[in-house]
Amino acid sequence: MDREGLEKRNVGENLDSLMNLDPRGYGVCRILYAGSRAWAGEPLTMRAAEALCKRVGKGDPVFILTGFVLLPHRVPEMDGMVSSMLLARALVLAFDAKPIILCPPDSVEAVKKCASVVGLHIYEDMKTVMELPLSMGVLSFTKDRKEAQRQAEAILAELTPAAVISVEAPGANEGGHYHNAAGMDVTELEAKTDVLWNKLRSLEILSIAIGDLGNEIGMGTIGEHIRTYVPFTAPGECCCGCGGGILAASTADHIITATCSDWGCYGMIAALAYLKKDMEILHREELEAELMRVASRSGMIDMTGSLIPGIDGFNTRMNTGVVSLMRQCTAYALRYSHNSDHWFGPVLEKGFFS
Repeated sequence: MDREGLEKRNVGENLDSLMNLDPRGYGVCRILYAGSRAWAGEPLTMRAAEALCKRVGKGDPVFILTGFVLLPHRVPEMDGMVSSMLLARALVLAFDAKPIILCPPDSVEAVKKCASVVGLHIYEDMKTVMELPLSMGVLSFTKDRKEAQRQAEAILAELTPAAVISVEAPGANEGGHYHNAAGMDVTELEAKTDVLWNKLRSLEILSIAIGDLGNEIGMGTIGEHIRTYVPFTAPGECCCGCGGGILAASTADHIITATCSDWGCYGMIAALAYLKKDMEILHREELEAELMRVASRSGMIDMTGSLIPGIDGFNTRMNTGVVSLMRQCTAYALRYSHNSDHWFGPVLEKGFFS
């Protein structure tokens, strides 16, 4: 490892730590991170961001799968959706890419309202998205499993993405059932975007899965670890009678696990900002708060069911605080780490980071 490698690794460590702060205190984020970090062998945020830098170029479409519909109100939650909008913005700034959000029908209008907040034009016609600058797409994805196969094939006949990223997107277990965090069957409520995900995996399209429990697309990557340590995920532990548990069966090239999926997504965006040496790629605190407010006013709910802006029970102050810390840690490394250049060599010589 050289001086640049050491700095990059420790920026990634900072971001991974921040996305796994545990205000709730019940430790699930720590359990997930232990498994995902052991699997990856390096900071998750930086690993995924580097993969995007290698695969995504100017004008490339990038699919973003998101949208978890919650009981009892049967409407989509904010976690996943807020960061997906900010990820779309980041992909445009970092690569001049063409982000396309695929979500349940329930989420489409909220996505359209949120697009202007992040400064992007939004279209449901993919040809228009590909032709026009500063634009993103949104596609309503079906909740019908049989129709999902047909729709996935139709989408891929029109566009092949450079990468696919899932952010808090529900994933089916090995029996084809989708569950909420408490182990209840929500199959009828959820878009079957993991059908498209699996097709993209078979085509060896770069896949990055972001989750915070185990019932999200891609979390089967560390399935054995999750089944062992996370409640409701092992066979028979869900309460719906399917016998399969809530663990999603799908896998990914890269996974990011965090306290809430949005924080994991922000960590990856911050790592992109670091690699591209452009802090504008990571949004500011004010944009985070405004987007949360607009999403809430568009009918999206917090995990608790509240229409007051919140993500997995964390209010705007908590979320802007996490974004602020990620911005400060990343910007400091870009601007000031060379003030400590005389330390890097001696630290490396001691061998701790070998």
